[in-house]
Amino acid sequence: MTNSAGQESWPKMLLTGAQMLFVAFGALVLVPLLTGLDPSVALFTAGIGTLVFHGVTKQTVPVFLASSFAFIAPIQGSIASFGVSATLGGLMAAGLVYVAISQAVRLKGTAWLHRLLPAVVVGPVIMVIGLALAPVAVSMATGEISDNISYGQAIFLSMASLLVTLLLAVLGRGLLRLVPIMGGIATGYALALIMGVVDFTPVREAAWLSIPNFTAPSFHWAAILFMIPVAIAPAVEHIGDMVAIGSVTRKNYLEKPGLHRTLLGDGLATTAAALFGGPPNTTYSEVTGAVTLTKAFNPKYMIVAAVIAIILAFVGKLGALLQTIPGPVMGGIMTLLFGSIAVVGMNTLVRAGQSLTAARNLVVVSLILVFGIGGMQFGGGQFTLQGVSLAALVGIALNWLLPAEKEGE
Repeated sequence: MTNSAGQESWPKMLLTGAQMLFVAFGALVLVPLLTGLDPSVALFTAGIGTLVFHGVTKQTVPVFLASSFAFIAPIQGSIASFGVSATLGGLMAAGLVYVAISQAVRLKGTAWLHRLLPAVVVGPVIMVIGLALAPVAVSMATGEISDNISYGQAIFLSMASLLVTLLLAVLGRGLLRLVPIMGGIATGYALALIMGVVDFTPVREAAWLSIPNFTAPSFHWAAILFMIPVAIAPAVEHIGDMVAIGSVTRKNYLEKPGLHRTLLGDGLATTAAALFGGPPNTTYSEVTGAVTLTKAFNPKYMIVAAVIAIILAFVGKLGALLQTIPGPVMGGIMTLLFGSIAVVGMNTLVRAGQSLTAARNLVVVSLILVFGIGGMQFGGGQFTLQGVSLAALVGIALNWLLPAEKEGE
């Protein structure tokens, strides 16, 4: 097999591609497990999304696309309010926001995007995404939503899973540092097996080979309005992802294939995922870390990983096994993940270097946080604005309407 990286043997292609999927696997299936979507569908849509991305970008960027963490809390909130099908319709609309942004970038460059969404807006919106449903993580960690697990068992499982994840993330070396979430889940699952709180009935009843539980989207204004603003943060973060992988491979992907193409690929991948019933796709920083470690710069490795993901999606017992992971194990992981998203938002504000006590910035950040986390709601019925969507729109409007701070104020 000949390409820009020279001769590649099929065994090497398969092994390297499988390794990339393994690195992404823990986070990939975590999102559907936390949000109530089907892990097998998520595997399928991660594969399809990655292939769509590489088709749009002409196999130039060594990235793998899979379940986006930024959408965990919004998906949970949307499913609770509107149901799975309507949520998928909202996610399709969010993917089309990426597509619209990509075309605006193609025509106008990126300066307008930074003016519309400065750090003082993006930072607190990302914090709201992380913190708005933090109580859900605590409820899962304490066993409130698990019928067969006591409070004591739940706390033990959730905190053990959390502790291992923390230790691997902070102290792990090599590949171990790339899979702290998988390590935490594996530890929690092993302890749950020892405690006898894992129900294997779904695995026994599942066929070895089966079609994933695909779900068709439906379209409701309330769900669409709820989900569209969530696309803002990942779209802005996407620029950072492209710069990061570019610094690893020493290439400027913002110029070739161009930010408009990578955004378009990401948006179409997200829309395609929602069409089949999967979570939104995003470029995976875990895989970027693996690329850094292994120097596997050939984008074809990611295509191999995508094909393997699609094949695994049809192994019915694998999907059933993933769904036997107890809720408290996931809850322990979620407490860290939701907090981590909030810290990303804080870091966005810190890196911007602006004074948060300046009256204008104080107003913008404060209202985004309180409206988003506190549950403020405008309207009713099909046209309800609340949560992340309300927070993002309030932040954009205030940033646009309020006069800029004068020097020395």
